Amino acid sequence: MGEAVRKSAALLRNSGALMLATVVTAGLGFGYWWLAARFFPPEVIGRAAALLSVMGLLGLLGDSGLGTLLVGELSRYRGRGSGLVSAATLVAMALAVVLGMVFVHAEPLFGQANLIASRHLMLLFIFGSALTAFTMVVSQGLLGALNGTARMLQQVVFSVLKLGLIGIAAVVGATNEIAILTTWIAGAIASWILVDRMTGGAVRGLLGRPDFALLHTLRHKVLDHYALDVALQAPGLIVPFLVVVILTPTTNAAFAVVWMLIATAAAIPAVMATVLFPVVRASPKQSRHNFAVSLGASLLFSTVCAVFVLVYSREILAAFNPAYPDIAGSSLRFLGFSLLGSTLKFHACTLARLNDAMRRSSPWFLLGGILELCFAVAGAKFGGLEGLVVGWTVAVSIEGTGMVLYAAYAAFAGRAPRPARSDLQPAPRSTLDKAQGKRVPPFESSAACEPPSGGIYLTAKGADT
Repeated sequence: MGEAVRKSAALLRNSGALMLATVVTAGLGFGYWWLAARFFPPEVIGRAAALLSVMGLLGLLGDSGLGTLLVGELSRYRGRGSGLVSAATLVAMALAVVLGMVFVHAEPLFGQANLIASRHLMLLFIFGSALTAFTMVVSQGLLGALNGTARMLQQVVFSVLKLGLIGIAAVVGATNEIAILTTWIAGAIASWILVDRMTGGAVRGLLGRPDFALLHTLRHKVLDHYALDVALQAPGLIVPFLVVVILTPTTNAAFAVVWMLIATAAAIPAVMATVLFPVVRASPKQSRHNFAVSLGASLLFSTVCAVFVLVYSREILAAFNPAYPDIAGSSLRFLGFSLLGSTLKFHACTLARLNDAMRRSSPWFLLGGILELCFAVAGAKFGGLEGLVVGWTVAVSIEGTGMVLYAAYAAFAGRAPRPARSDLQPAPRSTLDKAQGKRVPPFESSAACEPPSGGIYLTAKGADT
């Protein structure tokens, strides 16, 4: 046992640091939604949670793989890095604005949910989508510039500010969807300003004259990362919106509480999978051992969380609002078991990126995402909230198991494709796993498989709740 821990010391140490930051921001996020649940009507919470989830989805679509690209490329183009970050940020925000306008006009087609009922809410939603895209790209840019401290600081400051703002909104009696979105947007803007001042201009230093020529040159890598990011993350962002559309906003208020808990717990195996990148790169001989440790520890943690939700789902709901257990009953008790499938998905994603198989794996992840949504919709139609939970959990488990087996076969059976191309300079030489005699392709990203965050979902590139 001691030898196993020693061999995985780097993995455990770095994972532990990221997990600590995740726990801090998650705790503050729970405080935010606890206050909101105490002072805001359930239907308002349900609508606001759905809107924030859609904002996260549009931010992810606007990000379009640009954030992931920055993590892997900034160190290679240091002299042009600020221009690349600025170009990526502007493109992401423009895409998010366009997608936000499309959603606003298409939203009435999704039934009687009536999520955007006023012009003020519409403008907040569109602006919030652009701000979400900005946060995703710049956060990844900070990682690519080896300034992860600033990124973590922004997440913590944002969590503290929005918690204070939601308290102020409750005191003055502003208990509608506009108040929740305003606290979110104001907290995000203020957090970036404060972090820039606290770090001596780290955020402003990351941005420069947009270099669209360099971004255009790297477009092939952007598309590969984009396909895998969207296929992996989009379904989880859509589910709260589906609950509002198929069931009711009031039901989504109760669902959002346990969904937030599951999303927060999912950040732990996501962190373990993410940290595998630099650890395996530094010690390729220990790649199989470190992968086994990460997967085993993540599955154990997920099992414990699943059992906890199974036993205490009603108590969790009651802690937020005494009305929530009556709204949801025991329908959410099986939702924790979806963590097992998610854990397998995160590690399958890691294997795909380690073997530079993003393009080949993306269609399978996309098929799995469609399966998840179809099972969730069918379950909701036939069995209400409990049917949705069971359908989602079964689909995620099937996808996770199938993807990890497929990715493991591609990784360990010598079927990895050739290294990714680079149009500006040759890819770095691959390392060799001398113990196994197999090729370990170079790393394209160091933060590839994190689930989305913000609100009651995980940010696309972080772990804020």
